[in-house]
Formats: sequence, structure tokens, C-alpha cells
Amino acid sequence: MIKDEDGEGCNIYGFLDVNKVAGNFHFAPGKSFQQSNVHVHDLLAFQKDSFNISHTINRLAFGDYFPGVVNPLDGVEWIQQTPNAMYQYFLKVVPTVFTDVNGHAIQSNQFSVTEHVKGSELGRLQTLPGAFFFYDLSPIKVCNFTETHVSFLHFLTNVCAIVGGVFTVSGIIDSFVYHGQKAIKKKMEIGKFS
Repeated sequence: MIKDEDGEGCNIYGFLDVNKVAGNFHFAPGKSFQQSNVHVHDLLAFQKDSFNISHTINRLAFGDYFPGVVNPLDGVEWIQQTPNAMYQYFLKVVPTVFTDVNGHAIQSNQFSVTEHVKGSELGRLQTLPGAFFFYDLSPIKVCNFTETHVSFLHFLTNVCAIVGGVFTVSGIIDSFVYHGQKAIKKKMEIGKFS
């Protein structure tokens, strides 16, 4: 059955509930089990010396979506360059509160990421191939976003600034054209009398 599935990939979608402590999750080939309190993957059933761990992360978020959030791993794609690579993502998760115009608060998180790729020699599995995500949750809420409306007076001031800028640039261009035309005309008149 494993030979029939050779070369196939996975499409994984889901949610994980995690405690508010540092931890990790990973995607790796093989059957996983615990041995002497160590998480182990059995790769012998595959009878391969090389695994292709190329992957695309369409979306990865810690918490609910809120307007303006940019998750650094959304759309990330890794094409394997070395055999049996271990892709490691180290995530620093920061609690965030977003409050919309109506006063509804959304408790969510943002994160930063550091990426690392560890390869192994061909034919020798020194590292477990896969994509590993190590996250560390910040105990302090750092980010607080509040959505507000722009007042009409602020809008009017911006419109006046734009109109004033257009008139200023138009005046500068008109002045260059006028003085340039005048200078060319003067040179042409001097050329006629010479």
C-alpha cells in the first residue's frame, strides 16, 4: 500500500487547541509513537533514503482573524533543495486585542517567525525530515489596535491639502514652460539679428 502512494502529497487543514505555554507541532512522514518518553517516527516501512518535504503554507494563524493582520507565514512555499530536510519555524506569539468602531473586542494573536533548514547526507537520516513549528507565547499583551472613523474636518483638511498641492505643482510647471519659451524666443531673435 505504501508503494502505491509513493510520490503523493498531503493537504492538511485544521485547528489545534494548545495550552498557553511554549510547545511545538510538526508534520513528518512515518508512524509516530512514544518510546521512553521520546516522540519517535518509524520510517522503516517506507524503505527510502530520501523524502521530499517541499511544502506550501496557505494560512497559519494563532487566534481569530481581525482586519489588518498580516501573518508572516501565509503563502510561504519551500521547495526542497537538500534531501531529507528538516524545516524548522520558530514562532514568537504575542497576544493582541483589536477593537472595532462599534467597541467589539477581538482577542487574538500575532507572531513573528525565524526559519531554519537542516539537511542530512544522502542515504543517512541524521534528522527527521518534516516541517516543525516551535512556538513561544509571550505572557505580556503588547499589541492593542483600535479602529476609528476619520472626522469630516480631517477629511476636509486633506482635500484642501491635495487641491493646494495640485495648484502649486501646476504653477511650477507653468512657470518653467513660460520662462523656457521666453528664453527660446529671445535666443531666436538674437540669432536673426546676428
